[in-house]
Amino acid sequence: MKNKIVVLLKKDVLLELRQQHTFFGILLYIASTIFVLYLAMGQPESMVWNGLFWMIQLFICINSVAKSFLQESKSRMLYFYSVTGPVAFIVSKLIYNALLMLLMSVLSLVVFGILLGTPVNKFFLFIEIVCLGGVSISLVFTILAAIAAKAQQNAALMAILGFPLIIPQLLLLVRLSKSAFGEVFRTGAILQLTLLLLALDIMVIALSVILFPFLWKE
Repeated sequence: MKNKIVVLLKKDVLLELRQQHTFFGILLYIASTIFVLYLAMGQPESMVWNGLFWMIQLFICINSVAKSFLQESKSRMLYFYSVTGPVAFIVSKLIYNALLMLLMSVLSLVVFGILLGTPVNKFFLFIEIVCLGGVSISLVFTILAAIAAKAQQNAALMAILGFPLIIPQLLLLVRLSKSAFGEVFRTGAILQLTLLLLALDIMVIALSVILFPFLWKE
């Protein structure tokens, strides 16, 4: 199982390196979107900055994670079906998309800081929340990308399915990140929000491992 996951991860990394136009296209999307926000708003106040940041993360994830399954052809999926199992396949996709979104989140934070300023009081705490949030969002959209691909639909279906699922996570992330802007929380509240977010991540991973084999057989 472990060896299969490693091999599948290497395959995704090699494909990403060969298709660099996709990666740089996402980077261009990040830079251009944030630049437009800068032209429209300058350097907004902290709460507006926080909300804009997480909305940008949502759209970045939809654009970067969507291709993970939608780019796989039927013949390639049939080949994977013959050489590996569904659990190893979905776990490798979850890990790869989490790493990709982690990179995109950090890069978008850098661009945000350059153009829109950094009204964050506890910067290292915010970086930790950004990393956790990027991974959490990617997990949800990975399984949704698998469903959309099996339904032979485009990324629009993934966005529609993901809207009611991602809202609770976004609300948790916005609330949790307010602690990095100096907002005072009651004792233990930050830990409770973090544990709740981690519990949602574990639930998404468990559902992916349980449900994907049924999609795999179709």
